[in-house]
Amino acid sequence: MSAVESVKAILQRGAAGGDVAVRGWLRSARHSKGLTFLDLTDGSCFSGIQVVVDGDLPNYANEVASLATGAAVSVVGELVDSPAKGQAFEIHAREVEVVGSADPDYPLQKKRHSFEYLRTIAHLRLRTNTFGAILRVRNAASMAVREFFDARGFIELHPPVITTQDCEGAGEQFRVSTLDPAAAMGKPVDYSGDFFGKAAYLTVSGQLEAEIAALALSNVYTFAPTFRAEDSNTSRHLAEFWMIEPEMAFCALEGDMDLAEAFLKHVFASVMNACPDDMEFFNQRIDKTVLESLQHVIDSPFERISYSEAVEILERADLDFEFPVKWGLNLQSEHERYLTEKHIGRPVIVTDYPTDIKPFYMYVNDDPRTVRAMDVLVPRIGEIVGGSQREDRLDVLKQRIGACGLREEDYWWYLDLRRYGSVPHSGFGVGFERVVQFMTGMANIRDVIPFPRVPGYAEF
Repeated sequence: MSAVESVKAILQRGAAGGDVAVRGWLRSARHSKGLTFLDLTDGSCFSGIQVVVDGDLPNYANEVASLATGAAVSVVGELVDSPAKGQAFEIHAREVEVVGSADPDYPLQKKRHSFEYLRTIAHLRLRTNTFGAILRVRNAASMAVREFFDARGFIELHPPVITTQDCEGAGEQFRVSTLDPAAAMGKPVDYSGDFFGKAAYLTVSGQLEAEIAALALSNVYTFAPTFRAEDSNTSRHLAEFWMIEPEMAFCALEGDMDLAEAFLKHVFASVMNACPDDMEFFNQRIDKTVLESLQHVIDSPFERISYSEAVEILERADLDFEFPVKWGLNLQSEHERYLTEKHIGRPVIVTDYPTDIKPFYMYVNDDPRTVRAMDVLVPRIGEIVGGSQREDRLDVLKQRIGACGLREEDYWWYLDLRRYGSVPHSGFGVGFERVVQFMTGMANIRDVIPFPRVPGYAEF
């Protein structure tokens, strides 16, 4: 067989003519008397290609005529102009090799399946139009992330997945242990005999390690899996997800906000350019505002207001919010969407949050009631980026660790960074799945990651 081409490369040809070889899976197989039409895809792009198979092929009667949805085939044939609407080319097959047949009970027949059902067959759902498009968008977004930071001289850091710290101080961590849990039932656990000799957990963030690297290399970023043992079954939460966390030395909050705005604009523009057919699909079938929303973020300068100003705006709003609005409380999604969609009409960066609702590592303002934190809010979902200037003063950091009920000895190395050449530094975190969810318009975050991990579910 000649060299195999991807469906994407074939569809991008300027003209028909000549032999092509392609392989993939059948979205459908339509048989008539002495003629078969195969809709074939290899996952390289949104569109498949039609293969027309004449009954004269030697293996037509005993193989091709019984092909069904889901089968894997290799095809060699002539690329010709297609008389059918919606496609420029089709392949008139000279050879069809059945690589793998599909049993009649193949779950993905040519009809619409609910996303809830598809989550139960995550090993097959990537073959559908929707999930193939999601994976291509994830890939394009992942490339855009690395292109953005590489162009600005950032160094990628691979942070540990196993840690002994709780970066956020919330305690919602998965324990990593080789001890027999049954043996410790009702007894104090002696972690000195455990694999690491102390209590260890799956990381909730690579930020603290990124600070180590930033205070040596200036500008770094992480792009790695993180884990939260939060018992939440909402459409916005996952137990395992990917985080992007840049960290910059000699940088205050203003530079942090500038980078976050530029980052989102770059990723969105790159994906729209790289995946036009996939994005058009999401705009037509999932959320008719997807393309408009992305272009709006790309074109709009982000508004910047303080948390106190945001609370004043919300208190004046002529709306009955489900959650109360009061200085000192976290802003909820409904509040964030009101600010971006109704009051300001474009993305908003909210700064200077109350100290008591933010983690210990954020820089305390001259007004000790607030810290130099920032959240980037966008229409449709609210917060998409969270960050801050980090506390670089040793005495203040010690006070904050104590106030948050943490132990200094657990953060001895973090305090050391403030003893030896401490500088102002800032960073932010972006949940990659939250970004993909915003770009695709998918309602449930479980549908923008190939294999979701949520309470009660960890298949594959």
